[in-house]
Amino acid sequence: MTLPASPGTPGRLVLRGDLLDFTADPGFAAPHEAPGVRWRTDHRVLIDAGRIVAVQPADQALPTGWEGAPEQDHRGRLLMPGFIDTHVHCPQLDVIASFGTELLDWLNTYTFPAERRYADPEVSRIGAERFLNALWAHGTTSAVVFPTVHKVSADALFERAHAHDMRLITGKVLMDRHAPEGLLDDVEQAERDCLDLIARWHGNGRQAYAVTVRFAPTSTPEQLVMAGELCRSQPGVYMQTHVAENRSEVQWVSELFPDARSYLDVYDRDGLIGPRSVLAHGIWLDARDHAVLRERGAQIAHCPSSNLFLGSGLFDWAQAQREGLHVSLASDVGGGTSLSMLRNMADAYKIQAMQGTRLSAWKALHAATLGSAEALGLADEIGQIEPGRMADFAIWNWSHGDVAHHRDSLARGSHGSLHERVFAWMTLGDERNLAATLVAGQTVFQSASVM
Repeated sequence: MTLPASPGTPGRLVLRGDLLDFTADPGFAAPHEAPGVRWRTDHRVLIDAGRIVAVQPADQALPTGWEGAPEQDHRGRLLMPGFIDTHVHCPQLDVIASFGTELLDWLNTYTFPAERRYADPEVSRIGAERFLNALWAHGTTSAVVFPTVHKVSADALFERAHAHDMRLITGKVLMDRHAPEGLLDDVEQAERDCLDLIARWHGNGRQAYAVTVRFAPTSTPEQLVMAGELCRSQPGVYMQTHVAENRSEVQWVSELFPDARSYLDVYDRDGLIGPRSVLAHGIWLDARDHAVLRERGAQIAHCPSSNLFLGSGLFDWAQAQREGLHVSLASDVGGGTSLSMLRNMADAYKIQAMQGTRLSAWKALHAATLGSAEALGLADEIGQIEPGRMADFAIWNWSHGDVAHHRDSLARGSHGSLHERVFAWMTLGDERNLAATLVAGQTVFQSASVM
C-alpha cells in the first residue's frame, strides 16, 4: 500500500538491515573481479531530517542523543538506494501492454489518444498521483519523466513530487507538428510555458526542469532552435528526448532533416546535446554519434523492456561502455511493460546475452543507482548509502514464492556466492519482493506483509 506523506520535516529514524550499494562502476568484469561493490551486513543507517547522517555496524553503540530513536528492523532484508528511472512516461500507464505495433504506429494508435486527456487538470492531477505511487511501489525513488504537451501535466507532477520531497526531473513536452489536434503547441507559447515552469519549479526543493523534446519528427526546426536556446540560457536545466529507437523512425528523420548528418546531429547542431542531456534508446547510432555523446558528456537511457516489446532493436551496452558512453537504465513505460527496474534488468541481461555479453547483477544494479546518479550530476544526493545523501531507500525481501525461496536457499548455501544470490534475486524478483520504500526518510510505500 502507498502511505501518505507525514506533515512537516521528518525527524530521526534508524534503519537496520544488509546494505548493498556501489562506490565505482563494476563494468563488464566477471562478478568475482568487479570493482566498486560494497556489501555491509547487519548495519544501521541513521537518518535525520531526510538525510543519512551515519552508517555503522549494528553491534556498535548508537551515538549520544540517538538512544530511543525510532528504528525499522529489516534484518534479513536487502537495503539499497532507491532506483533511478531515467526515462519513463507518466501518461502512458494508460496504454501499457497495448498489442501489436511498432513505434510509430504505437504512438498514433495508443499513445497520442491517451495523452490528449491530460489537457484536463483533474486528469493530470490524478494521473500524477497514480504514477508516482506506482514508482514507489516498484522501488523507484527518483525519475526523469515525460508528461504531455500540456503545461498542467508537468505542474501536476512537480506538485506531487514536491509534496513528498522526491527528486524529479520533468518538463512540458515540446511538439508542434506531426501529432493530432489537442497535442500541438507553437514555438512562442511553448517557450512561455517552459519559462514559467522553470521559474516556478527548477531548483525548488528537489525539482529540476528538463527541456523535453518529444522527438525530432514532432518538432519543427524553429522549435528545436528555441529548445537549444532554453538549454543555453537557463542554468542547470536538463534536456530529455528520444533518439534512434527504431529504424523506420531513423529513416523518417533523414527525410525530414536531409541536411543533418545523422539523427543525433539534428539535436547537436541546435545545442541540445550536453552533460545534462538524457537520450532514450540510442540503438541505431554510429561511431561518430558515439564520439559526439562521449565528448559532450551526454547519456543514453537504455530501455530494455521497451526495446524488446516494440521490436526496436538490441542496444549494445558493452560496445557503448568500450566507447566511453554514459549509460543509465530506464523502464520507458508504456512501451516498456513494467515499472520494475528488476524486470528491466532481467531484460537487459537477455539483450546483452544475445550479443555475446554477460551482464552481471553488479553492472545492472549500478546503472540503476550510482551510475544514473553520476550521469545526472546528482551523485552527491542520490545513488549511495553514504552520509550526506538523501535517505531514499528501497528495502527488499530476497525472494517471493516457493520457487524463488528454494533458489535463494541454495544460492546462500555453503557453495553460493553473494553475486549468485543477488543475480537470482534480480532475475526472479519484481515489485512483489519490495518491503518498503522511503523518500527523504519518509515511508511512501509499505507492503502489507511488513505492517
